[in-house]
Amino acid sequence: MPQDLATLAELCKQYGTRFILALFVDLRGKPCAKLVPVEAVDLLTTEGVGFAGYAVGAMGQEPKDPDLMAIPDPASFTPIPFIKEGLALVHCDPHVNGEPWPYAPRVILKALVERCGDAGFEPWVGAEVEYFLLRRGQDGAVSVADAADTAAQPCYDARGVTRMYDHLTEVSTAMNQLGWSNYANDHEDGNGQFEQNFKFAEALTTADRVITLRYLLSMMAAERGMVATFMPKPFADKTGNGLHLHLSLTSGGTPVFPADGEDGRGLGLSETAYGFIGGILEHACALQAVVAPTVNSYKRTGATSTASGASWAPKTPTYGGNDRTHYIRVPDGDRIELRGGDGSANPYLAIAAALGAGIDGIKRSVDPGAVGGGVGTRALPPTLLHAVEDFEADPVVTGVLDAAGEGVSGYFAGIKRDEFFGYHGAVSPWELDHYLTAF
Repeated sequence: MPQDLATLAELCKQYGTRFILALFVDLRGKPCAKLVPVEAVDLLTTEGVGFAGYAVGAMGQEPKDPDLMAIPDPASFTPIPFIKEGLALVHCDPHVNGEPWPYAPRVILKALVERCGDAGFEPWVGAEVEYFLLRRGQDGAVSVADAADTAAQPCYDARGVTRMYDHLTEVSTAMNQLGWSNYANDHEDGNGQFEQNFKFAEALTTADRVITLRYLLSMMAAERGMVATFMPKPFADKTGNGLHLHLSLTSGGTPVFPADGEDGRGLGLSETAYGFIGGILEHACALQAVVAPTVNSYKRTGATSTASGASWAPKTPTYGGNDRTHYIRVPDGDRIELRGGDGSANPYLAIAAALGAGIDGIKRSVDPGAVGGGVGTRALPPTLLHAVEDFEADPVVTGVLDAAGEGVSGYFAGIKRDEFFGYHGAVSPWELDHYLTAF
């Protein structure tokens, strides 16, 4: 992605852009945009483009409130001619009355990156975006797009990858054209499930790329008559979609996670890294409301079995070495992998919350406990409602959402509680099957 030119107008000229998607997401992760012609690029740069905030969705506004003005970040300029010739995308920071809007997820993450800087660190993040490719029938039912993808253990199946060659290579080529360094594309553990990886980057850049990739995957799949879904658990008997985050810190450009000398725990990490892990583990139950923020999330983390034999979703906040059963995996001494998040997570909020918890652990030198265990033995929340209750009781994680202004955490908890009770109030086929003639 080009970041060395000063103005959006220059970037548009360089890449032959005719229209720009000025894009941001709400607290739920919904991508919102206006299509701006290049003739209005100077107006977009100086004043932004206006949105009725209440109509956007979960943005902390009512119908009476003033417009959200989306101000573009030229460093995020992304030409996407493989979607539509002459089209580009730019990520924006919503403002209200000239000030960054504290309910905007990108604004929240920028505040956390600044908080990391105040602590002497620069955060780096990699993200694993998992998704299913499905088709929707005339009756509304969804099924795996590849009808031949029926194996009990389809993970890494060369034939499954080859059958989806056109889609996977189109996405890979797009990522590499954007400079993201796609390095692998594979069939994941569920039938119809895939993952396409790109190189880690600064925290904000990676969050932008996750949003961009979800958009690209959705549009490219639709062109082939498919639905790309990041839903945590679209099928009860299949593995769910994770959003695993690989986190590391530098200080003045020097990595701080690798051990400098003897590491008594044996994972090759510094005491700074163990404090970071301890903070995430201590706040894990509250963190789940942010990294696993839907009702459906807890059908993934609560799964007892799948067709493949493993759910790959942790149930307790533990950490260990190169072991994918833990909430935090340590594949090497340079980074940690947070495995608690899923495909419904808003990447800006998920990364911000993880950084906030980790930095708190560093500041207080939190001991993560023995390798293979964690801080305490409490299981992760079993439902979204339990997670919201843990979130509200944790001033560190709520403080992350309030990093750019007060009131955001309470608003977020409210919409998530409403989401749970909306689900709870619906009558499901399971209930009809079990209760209709039972009494």
